Amino acid sequence: MAASRSRVVATLGTAQTLAWASSYYLPALLARPMAAELGVDEPTVFAAFSVALVVSALVGPQAGRRIDRWGGRPVLMATSLLFALGLAALAGAGGPVGLFAAWLVMGVAMGSGLYEAAFASLVRLYGQDARAAITGITLIAGFASTVGWPLTAALEHAWGWRGACWAWAGLHLLVGLPLNAWLPHASAPAGAASAGAAAPAPDKPSALTAALLAWVFAVSWFISTAMAAHLPRLLGEVGAAPAAVILVSALVGPAQVAGRLLEFGLLRHLHPLHSARAAALMHPVGATLLALVGAPAVAAFALLHGAGNGILTIAKGTLPLALFGPAGYGQRQGLLVLPARLAQALSPWLFGLLLARLGPGALWCSAALALSGLAALLLIRVPARAATALVEEPT
Repeated sequence: MAASRSRVVATLGTAQTLAWASSYYLPALLARPMAAELGVDEPTVFAAFSVALVVSALVGPQAGRRIDRWGGRPVLMATSLLFALGLAALAGAGGPVGLFAAWLVMGVAMGSGLYEAAFASLVRLYGQDARAAITGITLIAGFASTVGWPLTAALEHAWGWRGACWAWAGLHLLVGLPLNAWLPHASAPAGAASAGAAAPAPDKPSALTAALLAWVFAVSWFISTAMAAHLPRLLGEVGAAPAAVILVSALVGPAQVAGRLLEFGLLRHLHPLHSARAAALMHPVGATLLALVGAPAVAAFALLHGAGNGILTIAKGTLPLALFGPAGYGQRQGLLVLPARLAQALSPWLFGLLLARLGPGALWCSAALALSGLAALLLIRVPARAATALVEEPT
């Protein structure tokens, strides 16, 4: 079972790295050449990306419901094809209509093929015992920006932005599709015959708890999307040398992995709520340093933001499982993150406006949002029987 679970984690983590690198992290480097060739401005490219995020929000609950019913394998295989189709359409776009149409297809793929779908697939397989597997795939996919940004830059330099999109489309067919096809069939509904089925279900949280959790997700996704879309520009605004911008931006990936290793090691002995509270502090601390110190603090900011985002990414999967249990996890997860997806949709455009008007001062806005998420986490009470849910025993 251990070897089988390790294979699932490695397979799904690699497929997720490909999915994130070729979608979520794509506009940061390709928006400018896309805009120049298609005859639109850069905000229009980010607007198309935002439309994709809105579509992903609407698709998420339905994709989660299908994973609850059928397991993740067929849904994730279909999204590999959708990613390839969307990227091919993007490569062939001749103007703004083609650009938006391609990102609509990408939105469907993102709503049914990124972390929420992967988390639901793991819960469908392992039930209440999915925490370690969730951490495992985020450890691997934490390198998506580290791999994605330099590879996209190299592909764009060699073949142009269209060639880069074609290359990513090919990787989905040649790598992503076989990896997702290698996932095991889910033979029983989560919470019924899964490894964690014997664990008692947590007490039902209040509607206020669900609302607070949705706010935390919305805030954290707004910030992480803003940084993914604008981090190179932000670092340039605070005075970082052009040669250092990509290098420092690439530190986010390893920092995310370091945060997830911390969660996998020390923090796994705590309830996910406590690790989420600690992680929510990291972006405000890093943003304060960067706003006050400027260029000398760019590496510290990237490391703190990345580590906090890495732990919070795990919390997005483990907190609903700990508070609500595995039954109906996929659909519930889709509903909980729907506001977050909408926040993501606004994030590239809105933070871009803030950055244009306030420069590095935009960091105070992201820090304030992060602190509001921390306040929401402090208001969530752990139900009595959920106090030990998903807490790993020392081995």
